[in-house]
Amino acid sequence: MWNLSRVTAIEYRSGYVFRVTFDDGAAGDVDFSDCLDLGPVFFPLRDISFFRQARIEGGTIAWPNGADIAPETLYEKVEAAESAHAPVARDKPASKPPRPRHRKP
Repeated sequence: MWNLSRVTAIEYRSGYVFRVTFDDGAAGDVDFSDCLDLGPVFFPLRDISFFRQARIEGGTIAWPNGADIAPETLYEKVEAAESAHAPVARDKPASKPPRPRHRKP
C-alpha cells in the first residue's frame, strides 16, 4: 500500500544516521550509509559535514545538492527499525514442546 506520510522532523544522531519523524507519529533512526553508493548525486553525502546539512523538503529528507530519498522508502526503513526493536512476547512458549511418545513393551 502506498504510504502518504510526510517527514516532519529530522535530528542528526551520529555517523550517517538521522532520527526521522513522520506526520503520523512514526519515528525511528535511519542509517543512510547504504545510500552513499547509489549514484553520483549521493557521493557528496560521504562527507559527514555535507551529510549533516540535510533538511526537510517536499515531505522528505533532502540535501543541498538535490539528493533526496523517497518518503515511502524512509517510512519502510522506520517500520523495519521499529519491528526489529519490538518487544518479544514472553507469556507463551515459542512453540509447543513435543509430545512424549509412549512405546508399548
